[in-house]
Amino acid sequence: MSIFVDGNTTIVLQGATGSEGSFWAQHMIEMGARVVAAVTPGKEGQKLHGVPVFHSVRRAHAQHAAKAAMLFVPPRFARDAVLEALDAGIPRVVTIADGIPLHDQIQIRAAARAEGAQVVGGNTSGVISPGKSMVGMFPYWIERVYRPGSIGVMTRSGSLTNEVTAWVVDAGFGVSTLVGVGGDLVPGSRFAEFLPAFETDPETQAVVIVGELGGTMEEEVAEAIRDGVFTKPVVAFLGGRTAPSGKRMGHAGAIATGSSGTVAGKVKELEGAGALVADRPCRVGELLARVVQ
Repeated sequence: MSIFVDGNTTIVLQGATGSEGSFWAQHMIEMGARVVAAVTPGKEGQKLHGVPVFHSVRRAHAQHAAKAAMLFVPPRFARDAVLEALDAGIPRVVTIADGIPLHDQIQIRAAARAEGAQVVGGNTSGVISPGKSMVGMFPYWIERVYRPGSIGVMTRSGSLTNEVTAWVVDAGFGVSTLVGVGGDLVPGSRFAEFLPAFETDPETQAVVIVGELGGTMEEEVAEAIRDGVFTKPVVAFLGGRTAPSGKRMGHAGAIATGSSGTVAGKVKELEGAGALVADRPCRVGELLARVVQ
């Protein structure tokens, strides 16, 4: 079992007939993703890697009941593409676009919550359940890093995730599902919103969080632990420990207000709730070994 996506999850691709989308669509299929349809207006009747192309998500969903949508759509079109998928009744959407306008992000999140759906992204690599399926853009060498296993991973970073996960595997563990929530100010879904699924997943023994300064997602995880929403071990690594105070960071989500959002504040909250926080990526596997049999 895994969360969000597994080998049985049927997937529709939006905007995948361009060169970039086609490249990553092929990679998803090679990684086991059950891609059943693609959508590009004006190209219905064509095939993409053997998959039928439709004018709209609704038409694709009517013939190939999809459980998830993967969007290869530019930032300025991301909102409309997400809303189209939600309107068609698809409950899980991943949008990788970096630079979605803030007001569009707010509307995306509000629409998903109103529909009882989950949107991952933007500014994300996506979601992967190693050995089962992938909805996103993870590099071709991921099989050396993302091994199947029992550790759930949630992350706001991209390249830092690869390093942390490599240390998880080096310690003898593997990944059940990795969710990249993205680094934008208003992500479609937040860390704490995935915790109930990890809690009930029998294959997930513990969760690793790759966080960073700014925002309050890590503090929300600490609150969920204290409230008993999540009872499995949590290990975290937070980027931005050495960031100079008062400087603007690259990620839109890296905004600190007073003590809220600072790395020191996040560490205090997480450790106070019982989580273990690594001071370096290489220590994540070591801390996991302490709490996972």
